[in-house]
Amino acid sequence: MSEAAPTRFEQGGFLLFLAAVSLALLAVVLPFFQPLLWAVLAAIMFQPLYRWLLIRRKGKETQAALLTLAVILLAVVLPALWIGSAVIAEATQLFLAFREGRIDVAMYFEQVFSALPANIQASLDSAGLGNLGEVQEQATAFVQASLGLIAQQAIAIGGSVFGFVLGFAIALYVGFFLLRDGKAISEHVLSALPFARSVADRLAERFLVLVRATIKGSVVVGLVQGALGAITFWIVGLPSVLLLGVIMAIASLLPAVGPAIVWVPAAIYLLATGAIWEGVVVIVSGVALIGMIDNVLRPILVGRDTGIPDWLILVTTLGGIALFGLSGIVIGPLVAGLFLASWSILGEQRAAAAA
Repeated sequence: MSEAAPTRFEQGGFLLFLAAVSLALLAVVLPFFQPLLWAVLAAIMFQPLYRWLLIRRKGKETQAALLTLAVILLAVVLPALWIGSAVIAEATQLFLAFREGRIDVAMYFEQVFSALPANIQASLDSAGLGNLGEVQEQATAFVQASLGLIAQQAIAIGGSVFGFVLGFAIALYVGFFLLRDGKAISEHVLSALPFARSVADRLAERFLVLVRATIKGSVVVGLVQGALGAITFWIVGLPSVLLLGVIMAIASLLPAVGPAIVWVPAAIYLLATGAIWEGVVVIVSGVALIGMIDNVLRPILVGRDTGIPDWLILVTTLGGIALFGLSGIVIGPLVAGLFLASWSILGEQRAAAAA
């Protein structure tokens, strides 16, 4: 005897229960949102490596997934932890130096200001930027606030070592299963989505393209530009090169301006203080090397355009960082891309219906 079809009331009650359970699950896993997010991103980015290993070890999915996790640990996680600890140490030392007055902002400002042409000095005076004491106070407050934020984050991480280790372990554990069973999991998710399978497949394809494009075209290019900037600053003898390199890598996410907001002031300071060849080296490296690397690497790594305007990438990246921290670098452009893709599909469906 066949089961009777559910009534509208019963179907509505089940959908309401499904929504409540889904929200409850979201609330339960929300404290581990970032580890889960990075596990998903790592599984997507290293899926080709897992497939390559699986071809050479047929039928041994667990071994291939463990080998892939080992590569992620050695090639990504451990270098990131080392660089992060070094940057936090440099930021903390600079913060203490500013607070204790061991760095004389007034002297640096006076050297740069006196080296400028007279007409530029007059323009800065008329704009209120020639007042040494006022500029020193503003610059010192800004630098202390920025470096203090990094130092506070270091203290927060150090004070919650257990939480960090727990999140790290969860990311590894979930990443293993996503690598091994990712294809089956994605198939179940796509089948369960409450819209046409063709739409689900297009959105899933767009999701993968955006994730890979964002990480390859933004994160990887930013890391390369930051590394080149740190090497350049080390060659010319500037201090805290790792910190400057990380700031340059973050600044590379900003369209148009990018890393220039770091190396241009550094070059001006070097030229104004009489370090001519050092300033020239920074300018040449910034224009011919750091500035051009984006045009060379991005088409190679991304392969095709994401279809997101630069201004929307800028706004969503900054908004994502404000809401989600470091994870917002990926979440912001991803949300923008899915938003545009969804409206594009809706427009196609309406055009088809009208035809």
